[in-house]
Amino acid sequence: MNIRSVEPFILHVPVTSGGISDSTHSISHWGVVGVAIQREDGLTGYGFTGTHAHLASDQLIARCIASCLAPLLLGQDAGDIARLWQTIARNPALQWVGRAGITTLAHAAVDVALWDLKAKAAGQPLWKLLGGQVRDKVRAYNTDIGWLSIPDDALVEGAAVAVQQGFTGIKVKVGSTVERDLRRLGAVRRAIGESITMAIDGNGKWDLATCQRFCSGAQDLDIFWFEEPLWHDDVKGHAQLARSTSIPVALGEQLYTTDAFSEFFAQQAIHWVQPDVTRMAGLTEVLRVCDMASAFRLPVAPHAGEMSQVHVHVSYAHMACTVLEYIPWIQQCFTDPALVVDGYFCLPQVPGAGTTPTVDALARYRQPVV
Repeated sequence: MNIRSVEPFILHVPVTSGGISDSTHSISHWGVVGVAIQREDGLTGYGFTGTHAHLASDQLIARCIASCLAPLLLGQDAGDIARLWQTIARNPALQWVGRAGITTLAHAAVDVALWDLKAKAAGQPLWKLLGGQVRDKVRAYNTDIGWLSIPDDALVEGAAVAVQQGFTGIKVKVGSTVERDLRRLGAVRRAIGESITMAIDGNGKWDLATCQRFCSGAQDLDIFWFEEPLWHDDVKGHAQLARSTSIPVALGEQLYTTDAFSEFFAQQAIHWVQPDVTRMAGLTEVLRVCDMASAFRLPVAPHAGEMSQVHVHVSYAHMACTVLEYIPWIQQCFTDPALVVDGYFCLPQVPGAGTTPTVDALARYRQPVV
């Protein structure tokens, strides 16, 4: 069935407690820059990328969808996802100005919408369309209790509450000073005990020397992984760090292509693989990274740029995926929200990719696309 319309939209949704910060970002809203792709029979698929709700740049993504990608999609068979992916990704004019950044974020929204449409047309949740369920449960780890902006006492209390709610994993942001972060992590570890996994995330703030000093001081804290310890594109630095510490290195949320991941794999600079459908060119490209990680016997923990609405399907369907991030900021915006019960993500049952926005969300959070 051919595509009749391609309509972008923008939502700005408030985050926890009015605002959060990590080592490099401070935000009050999460941006959902999306697209509705409708077939000639009226069936509609939705996809989106995730942003920091900066309206001017969100509008650039929406404009790219409307003016650059829509002409490549209109009149085409919506079910030909692989062919349409190639048409967009290898379009000479778009390659010349893109291959990453705005053009790829726009492509991400389109690709996810096409997968949502395909799953709806099949009457199946996306995980079933991807080959079916390969695990009984997907373990959730809670990131929303661990922001760097949370005071020390509240951080410890929030971690303890998460454990009481059934979470068996948490993630804490680092990147202030080595001394402060080690003190905070020590207090959290004492509060949650030894059986709960505790990952950390530096958001690319520190240099290699600082990371090595931190890792030396953190050896007794049983860190599950150190996420984005260095600048995102520093393959050599991540490889050096990986060789110098027993703490596993995690990264991927800022990588746009399989080629970028391939270099980290080749240099043995990564232990946990974290692709994101909102950063790469959608689900089509993320599945390639998951397959590549599987070939290297590396575990995948998708980054929740879409707050796990799509990645919960991938995690239930792909053998390489093991744990999944929980941040609940936008779950109320979708007709089939990604829910966690007793520390595990619920298996989605509604046909589609979990990306259909509610009428209320579209009315309450919509921003102008131009």
